[in-house]
Amino acid sequence: MSEIILYDYWRSSASYRVRIALNSLGLKYQTVPVNLLERAHKTAEHLSRNPQGLVPALKIDGLMMTQSLSIIEYLAETRDASGFLPLDPVGCQRVRAFSYAIAMDIHPVCNLGVVGHVMELTGGGEAVRTGWMRKFIGEGLSAVERMLDDPRTGSFCHGDVPTMADICLVPQVYNAERWGADISGFSRICRITAACAELPAFKAAHPDAVKPAG
Repeated sequence: MSEIILYDYWRSSASYRVRIALNSLGLKYQTVPVNLLERAHKTAEHLSRNPQGLVPALKIDGLMMTQSLSIIEYLAETRDASGFLPLDPVGCQRVRAFSYAIAMDIHPVCNLGVVGHVMELTGGGEAVRTGWMRKFIGEGLSAVERMLDDPRTGSFCHGDVPTMADICLVPQVYNAERWGADISGFSRICRITAACAELPAFKAAHPDAVKPAG
């Protein structure tokens, strides 16, 4: 089998998701850092991997893949017993709904490029950036907390096995903590995140565990 290479940035939510997924499957991979702060994602070299100029990009099975959820869904379809997506259509839809609510609704408006442009337009400083992050992360996770008020929620977002929903939730909670969004009242989210934090695959993927030295 060909070597697996993950092109990522240690603090990227999307990269964090893919690290959790690869770790959960026990797949060995090489990490190649792409420093977003140094705009390495906009170089010709990286654009040849991902024309969107985003991370992650994953070289696997002789292919170069982009988009974290698409990558996780590919892994679910090609690796046996991943557990990332339930086998029943209704459960699968629910897990996708959680994942999309986070990755497609919360994450994009909090993207580094988006927030940077907001600051340019408003002439705002760090207070503007922080306020923006807290608003959209807080409101988004509030909706996810309400979605979890369902008998199908178990030890994790859907049942008692981590799925793609949990893989998306944990990095977003990391961002909430990073920006000081108050999620202390979201008891279901906090409980599920704590359960995930005990799992080796999630621990090894945490930004603090992969942060470059120096």
